[in-house]
Amino acid sequence: MKQTTYILLLVFLTANALSGQTFKISGKVVDEQNEVIPYANILLLKASDTTFIKGTSADDNGFFSLTEVEPNLYLLQASYVGRGSEPRALDIKTDVSLGALIIPLETNELDEVVVTAQRPKLQRLPDRLVFSVENTVVSQGTSWDILKSTPGVIVNQDELLIRGQNATVYLNDRKVQLSGQEVQDLLQGLSGANIKSVEVIANPPASYDAEGGPILNIVTSKNIIPGYKGSVNGTYTQAVFPKFSMGTSHYYKTDKLHLFANYTINPQKELKKTVKGINFMDNTNTVFSQWNTDYNQTNSSQSQNGSFILDYDFDEHNSLNFTSNLLFNLGQDQRTHLNNEMRNGSGQLDSTFTTQNNANLDNTNLAFDLSYVHKLKKPGARLSANGHYTYFNGKSLQNLGSDYFDASGNFLREFGFDADSEQDIRIFTGQLDYSTPIGNASFETGAKISSIASESNLDFFNFTGSSNTVDASLSDRYTYDENVYAAYLSFVKNWEKWSMKLGVRGELTEAEGTSLTLNQVNTQDFFEPFPSVYVLYSPSDKHSFSFDYGRNVDRPKYNDLNPFRFFFNENDYEQSNPSLTPSFSNNFNFNYTLNSEYFFDVYYRDNGSNIAYLVFQDNDNQTLVELKQNVLDSKSYGLDFTLSKSLMSSWFVYAYTSLFHEEETFLATQSGNVEFTNKVNGVYAYLGNYLTLSKDGTFTGEVTGTYISKFLFGSYVSDEQFNLTLGLRKTLFNNKIILSLAAEDILEKYVPTYRSQYLNQDNFYRRRPETQFIRFGFTYNFGNFRLEDNQRGIDKKERDRLQSQQ
Repeated sequence: MKQTTYILLLVFLTANALSGQTFKISGKVVDEQNEVIPYANILLLKASDTTFIKGTSADDNGFFSLTEVEPNLYLLQASYVGRGSEPRALDIKTDVSLGALIIPLETNELDEVVVTAQRPKLQRLPDRLVFSVENTVVSQGTSWDILKSTPGVIVNQDELLIRGQNATVYLNDRKVQLSGQEVQDLLQGLSGANIKSVEVIANPPASYDAEGGPILNIVTSKNIIPGYKGSVNGTYTQAVFPKFSMGTSHYYKTDKLHLFANYTINPQKELKKTVKGINFMDNTNTVFSQWNTDYNQTNSSQSQNGSFILDYDFDEHNSLNFTSNLLFNLGQDQRTHLNNEMRNGSGQLDSTFTTQNNANLDNTNLAFDLSYVHKLKKPGARLSANGHYTYFNGKSLQNLGSDYFDASGNFLREFGFDADSEQDIRIFTGQLDYSTPIGNASFETGAKISSIASESNLDFFNFTGSSNTVDASLSDRYTYDENVYAAYLSFVKNWEKWSMKLGVRGELTEAEGTSLTLNQVNTQDFFEPFPSVYVLYSPSDKHSFSFDYGRNVDRPKYNDLNPFRFFFNENDYEQSNPSLTPSFSNNFNFNYTLNSEYFFDVYYRDNGSNIAYLVFQDNDNQTLVELKQNVLDSKSYGLDFTLSKSLMSSWFVYAYTSLFHEEETFLATQSGNVEFTNKVNGVYAYLGNYLTLSKDGTFTGEVTGTYISKFLFGSYVSDEQFNLTLGLRKTLFNNKIILSLAAEDILEKYVPTYRSQYLNQDNFYRRRPETQFIRFGFTYNFGNFRLEDNQRGIDKKERDRLQSQQ
């Protein structure tokens, strides 16, 4: 966990100490196996009455130092996650360089077998919630499993949400991937045994980009022992179609050089079934035509992902990092067959049509990141610089053909076309950061420049038949250029029972989007401040109260700005919107924690003109268009309750319940341009049972259940859904071989129906991917496989707005 500021700070100094001679105490914190314990708390107490004198925290290598210590008799103790070293008596008359302070491992006795284990722990910090899972039952799954079990995280159709917003996943403060599916694939191959904690940052502080919403930061353990380790892992999944993934990772470390390389191939074939219905209405809101469509879509792909990381420490003050991620998903094949029945208002069959919609897609994503860190002579002060480049290319060739028949099955007409599209995106960023302690506080500042250039082309050709909706004039060339200049300030101060963090970020945005066919130019030129406030009050070890506020911006994804159409059939299509503008949100949270086991959260979020997914049916032309649009107003609020508790030494329970309200007001463009507010009151509930099934802790299991009553999705409202999951995990030969078995969506009730029903609008869809499956996984570790690696992704918000073509 990246924390370089003091945790326990100076609370007491006499006037004589300011003028008298003082000394320095330095040392290191390890466990019984001589493994480093980073970020442990260091307490200096007066020997006579154990009065607290001062404190600090160890750095990421376990080293600590206490300065300006007066001559006296003291007790020195290190503590971490409820465990403490034996107090060491010190008679300070000169500078003292200690050996190691040893914090013993916590052990639980199960009959005659001793197992090293501890329960998961939740800790509230001023700007985030830390879910510590190292050496716990929760860590026995994959990193993806840990995120699904993290307090405050809602999983909806494989999307990770925090209070209704999509969360961005980071690994050691670096973003791991781009799209949600790519994040999931990557994290399912990353063992949770190496995860120290997950940080839930609902309101990211000023040092993070103002763009985007909440963050889930995975923090891995640290280890300084040189050596080599490697692993081979794979999964086999049986759903409608069988599928598998294979990967290998290699890590080598010396005193100065750290190398990591990873390659994963993930061939997939998946069936998605969709049922869609539309009730078209006349001027009296009476249904005159009913369209019912069945979609069967088969997707085949062979994603390949490689990464390479180099860390080099020149000396104790200077280090360099190079990170590269390469993602290729070439030759994707998407074949969709749909049958449509058109009936009159009385339900009698009027006509039918069938459509065959085939698409070939190629996606390439290359990212390179270079960072340099210089630790200044002043303890805790550092200067860092970062440069980043991303290249993204997406190509798609679509062929669509439809045949129309009357109620008797007689052929009426045909229609078809080809569409060829391509998008190139280049991202450059540069960033400089400086941080330093100031007395019993810390200060951080930095600046960033980002430049984005996107060019997109779409061509329609090879038309057969006629259509009022599709014509060659829809072909277009679209360019989008964006420059963002940002700077931030952040100040942190801790007292005995209080912690405070204040920050402000300013961003100047200059953007221009140009449609050559439409001869339309959209520009943005604005400066916006983004303040943030975090306050934490802990009157005792059992109670803590916190409040935070933050302002953020949500920028449209590059692909959503292109004025292009993607057709499902000639009357049903998605359309992008070049008129989208950034939306600004204000987030307020109040939290109470009892005994690090019971958590109560009250939140309110004003999303302003949020970018939402809206669907409108044109009753006159009998078409359905799906698009992104800025709403007029958006807000949400709720109450969350979390229980995180070990009921027995072998049974840990995590329960999370959220009572929430969401609403969005938008302009109903197909209903007389009136304002309409879509509202939902919902309940989200999650219950996870994590079990140790063997005395030696090598056999574990989990039983989890997830329930969502309703959910707001733009102009749609979903009905209820429930997911029951079972999992088993077995480690063999001292963690050298890991086997797992999981069954998802056992009751086949994790696929909701989404309905948009208001005024003269009435349509729905129910899309069913392969949510029900059985997955078998294995990992084989070799070399010195207990080493921790330097694996990381690339932290760039600009990359988050990329979208793989689907």
